[in-house]
Amino acid sequence: MRDATSETDRLAALASLEILDTPPQREFDTIVATAQRMLGCKSAFISLIDDTRQWFKAQRGLGISQTPISQAFCTHALAADDILVVPDATCDPRFDTNPLVTGAPNIRFYAGMPIRAQHASGVGRLPIGTLCVIDPQPRALDEAEERVMRDLAHLAEALLDARGIALTLARLAEDRRRTLERLDRTDRQFRQAERMANIGSWRLSLADSRPEWSEQTYAIHGVPIADGTPSLTTALDFYPPQARPGIESAVARTIATGEPFDFETDFINAQGKQLRVRSMAELEVREGVPVALVGVFQDVTARYAMEQALRHTAHTDELTKLASRSRFNQFLDDKLAVAWDRQEAFALLLIDLDHFKAVNDLCGHLTGDAVLRLMAARLQAPSLDDSFAARLGGDEFVLVVTSPTLLMDLEGLLRRLLFDLRHSVTTDSASIAVSATIGACLRDKTTKSRSDMVQRADQALYRAKNRQRGLAAIAGVAGFVEHQGGPFALQVAV
Repeated sequence: MRDATSETDRLAALASLEILDTPPQREFDTIVATAQRMLGCKSAFISLIDDTRQWFKAQRGLGISQTPISQAFCTHALAADDILVVPDATCDPRFDTNPLVTGAPNIRFYAGMPIRAQHASGVGRLPIGTLCVIDPQPRALDEAEERVMRDLAHLAEALLDARGIALTLARLAEDRRRTLERLDRTDRQFRQAERMANIGSWRLSLADSRPEWSEQTYAIHGVPIADGTPSLTTALDFYPPQARPGIESAVARTIATGEPFDFETDFINAQGKQLRVRSMAELEVREGVPVALVGVFQDVTARYAMEQALRHTAHTDELTKLASRSRFNQFLDDKLAVAWDRQEAFALLLIDLDHFKAVNDLCGHLTGDAVLRLMAARLQAPSLDDSFAARLGGDEFVLVVTSPTLLMDLEGLLRRLLFDLRHSVTTDSASIAVSATIGACLRDKTTKSRSDMVQRADQALYRAKNRQRGLAAIAGVAGFVEHQGGPFALQVAV
């Protein structure tokens, strides 16, 4: 009696051959015909035994294709190490009541040699069937006949082994075909994803500094694939000169430390088109030895342009095109940080328009908008020597003066501004004089933050307003600054 584990293994070995219920094969038919003829028996067959039946792969003189496993002599032969010989089944208690003995084909003599197949693990062999001869007359086998049985059974085993090898090779070939199909599909999808995302991949061999590019990397560079991958030196030529040292440093750092890099920079492709690209890479290591850099390369020109446009929108006052309050805050913070380290001087001017509300109320917002745009233009005059101007909101403006020449005569600058920022708005029934009041603050060692400086300028502005509209005051400086005499600098007719 076979244990459950060995029986499971035996059935697995049989199933792996995929031979049950297959059409007849001449090679197996030849074996049973030879056995029938050389042993002089009425019937010969090769049986394969699964868990419910014995099925005949080849048979001569039997006339059936299978029998229930309960009637199979061959289940006893499976457990034998060598040929099982039953001289007279009617005298053997194992078989004397078998329907194949008591009825057709009236078996008296039986001889079965186990046929073994390779274990699924590749180690050892398991019995999966038998080569059998039967006859209605009692008899025995001599040594020569036993050798014939063994030789023919071994020949059947060789055929089954060949079938197993062929099936294994077919499975491997099918697996390889599917793998190649999957790789080809993955490669096509990868190239599609590259084109959709405008991302390419690359590899740089450390042994010979030879770059390898994907299809989309060629496309971003504007280089035909047929031209081959440029050398590393040529590849670096696509970047502006000022960007190359940083790129070379990032590559060297990754090779030395294994730390990945990720940078974004300007780029000029082979057609001279200005692009913005992002590249990131990491070190490829084999058996502890760095062998290459592998990474991706993306054209981010559209995203960069959108970001710049959004940043410009966020930092620009829509009406006057001056810098916005948020941009002013950022600028002043940056300026204070640099000025504190370098002890640089600059001045902050807070500017309020006087009587601007009357313009909106009496003349309408379109006229008010025109006045604001004129004010913005005056704050960007060339004479202000690249001072930073921003609109804080409503009728409030700010000017950051950094020119040493202008700072040397800050009072003179304030007088000119007070004059230049006067406007007269006329209607059929009224004339509105618009002027500016200014509070100024010079950066010194007491102004450590934006809030400090704005607060001091705001206090100066408040002091000037309390004295008289159209004046300027400087924080920490007594007295006031008045505009230069003369008529209004500009008139706006409604």
